[in-house]
Amino acid sequence: MKIQDLKPAIGARKKRKIVGRGPGSGHGKTSTRGHKGQMSRTGKGVTPGFEGGQMPLIRKMPKRGFNTVPRKDKAVINLDRLAGLEKETAITPELLKKKGVIKKRVNFLKVMGNGEVKIPFNISAHAFSKTAIEKIKNAGGKCEVIK
Repeated sequence: MKIQDLKPAIGARKKRKIVGRGPGSGHGKTSTRGHKGQMSRTGKGVTPGFEGGQMPLIRKMPKRGFNTVPRKDKAVINLDRLAGLEKETAITPELLKKKGVIKKRVNFLKVMGNGEVKIPFNISAHAFSKTAIEKIKNAGGKCEVIK
């Protein structure tokens, strides 16, 4: 066996199809798209679910259930984020906004129990997790629920 006798396996290499380069290429004129019709035009193809103008199946089926609109103006904060507010005795959503702990405007604040509480806090929020209430009360603080 010599190096000049080596050839790739049959079907291992495939020549790239070059279309639209004249009749000599074998793929000129219509560029393998056929004559006329939707699939021969530029920007060909249709969106998923399109059925040629017939009413699509997804629109034939009845709607069921409902979608709740998510509340966009809520914030969730963990106890470890309150560690920098050790000097404050009463923590409110307005104070957290002023200090930059909460970035956006919020109408609902929930305190979660991830982190440790070393000093007593009086925290006002709209909701608390069970672990957050437990940790705050063990440290000697109070949880006040805002209505």
